[in-house]
Amino acid sequence: MALSIPDFLRVKSVPTLFWSAPKALTFTPPLISILPLCFGLILFGLGEAILIASGNGVSPWTVLAEGITHITGWSVGQATFVISLAVLSAWVPLRQVPGIGTILNMIIIAVVIDVALPYLPQFQSLSLSLIECLIGVMVTGIGGGIYLIANLGPGPRDGLMTGLQRITNLPIAWVRSGIEVSVVMLGWMLGGTVGIGTLLFAFGIGPCVAATMFWLKKSFPNTRRR
Repeated sequence: MALSIPDFLRVKSVPTLFWSAPKALTFTPPLISILPLCFGLILFGLGEAILIASGNGVSPWTVLAEGITHITGWSVGQATFVISLAVLSAWVPLRQVPGIGTILNMIIIAVVIDVALPYLPQFQSLSLSLIECLIGVMVTGIGGGIYLIANLGPGPRDGLMTGLQRITNLPIAWVRSGIEVSVVMLGWMLGGTVGIGTLLFAFGIGPCVAATMFWLKKSFPNTRRR
């Protein structure tokens, strides 16, 4: 008997809900779009910080950020901001256009990581630290789904994801996981920390983002077509 693929893993596009901005490229976004955008970005940064605090390995992009901190002495948040700027260059061949959400993504996530990290618990118990690790992945995925729906321009990494998805027509979950696996290899070579949390993030973030968008679309029927 063939195994059926869950519906949320078939998601190929970002849904349009009541807080989705009519235009991604605007200097006067509606408040109903900007607030969920910022909330989602705060959750994303918090999830990243939780994963770091768990001590079981960091997300692939943070592996790369840690590798850069070894060379430069910057904080993880500062390195994350610089990486975001660098990733934007990959948008050119994908014909992705940045928006206000792109800029806020680079700023808010980097700031939240540095601000939240000192206040998060670091458990000695392996079971508790693994639970914290799983929470970090889920919080990051939920935040990613919320701010993408705001339609004010994806973050540098998500723009890379959506751009590649458009070209390949593969499901979002598959594309995101492929990106994360590639990045962790580069980060590890630069000396970043790799652990079970890294693997959980690499293979779990795509399904978490897709599941969030799938659930929100079903929960808020008041949608409008782009």
